[in-house]
Amino acid sequence: MAELSMDDLMFKPGLMTGERILITGGGTGLGKVMAEACLMLGATVYICGRRGGVLEEAAKDLMDAHGGKVVPIPCDIRVPEAIAEMMDTIWADGGALTGLVNNAAGNFISRTEDLSPRGFDAIANIVFRGSFFVTLEAGKRWIAEGKPASVVSILTTWIWNGGPFTVPSAMSKAAIATMSQSLAVEWGGHGVRFNNILPGPFPTEGMSARLNPSQSQETGGGYRDMSGNPMGRVGEMRELANLAVYLLHPLSAYVNGQSIAIDGASWQAGGGGFARLRSWTDDQWKAAREAIQATNAKDRAKRTV
Repeated sequence: MAELSMDDLMFKPGLMTGERILITGGGTGLGKVMAEACLMLGATVYICGRRGGVLEEAAKDLMDAHGGKVVPIPCDIRVPEAIAEMMDTIWADGGALTGLVNNAAGNFISRTEDLSPRGFDAIANIVFRGSFFVTLEAGKRWIAEGKPASVVSILTTWIWNGGPFTVPSAMSKAAIATMSQSLAVEWGGHGVRFNNILPGPFPTEGMSARLNPSQSQETGGGYRDMSGNPMGRVGEMRELANLAVYLLHPLSAYVNGQSIAIDGASWQAGGGGFARLRSWTDDQWKAAREAIQATNAKDRAKRTV
């Protein structure tokens, strides 16, 4: 269902008219909310992911609620050729993108000594390689055409202090943060700018299933207990949506190369990660693995690419 109303947005109606935004992983969770905000403000929105049915449903849901245009494009961003084909489709549908949100991700909790190469690649190939290749494919086109654009990558505060028990994600997101800082300088002269949003706990179905994989685990790794957060709560979707719109809009054009945390000061208070899981037993980790595997199997059944 649609998440936002105009009362949730701090911007005037029509602010994003003429903007053309691609959001990877845009069919669910934070990606869908950012897509919704851009759509409500007048942008043409493209959403991509591996689950075609989920994308179609999200696009219909958003357009039924708000009108406008949301284009779902099944795409496996682990495959550079698939990314190029997606960009061809977008450019042929109205010209250059004006904004890109690198939101597609994967994550799960695990002791690092339990990780397999396949488990590591499942995260790194999406977050690290996928985000880079999507950015590169769009960037080459922007530079060739002399078009300005804004790239926003959704990362975490683990880029600053590491992510125990989420090492593949922490490594991959730190790499994308470095990409953003590097290209902010390299491509800034072309009018292509880069910024990162670092959300704290914003509950989504995917987050809950893989980072809080069973009810018995919730006091160790989940987000039900927010006593450690200075504001004592999780984030509201509208808060993230407004920040994303600001960074995507051309009037924020002098903001470049920045990483902005939106976590209620959770990072300053204690790192915002999963260090508390050091106390988990072998049985707790076994239960977590089994729950995550069940979630992954359900997810694979919905993929079309």
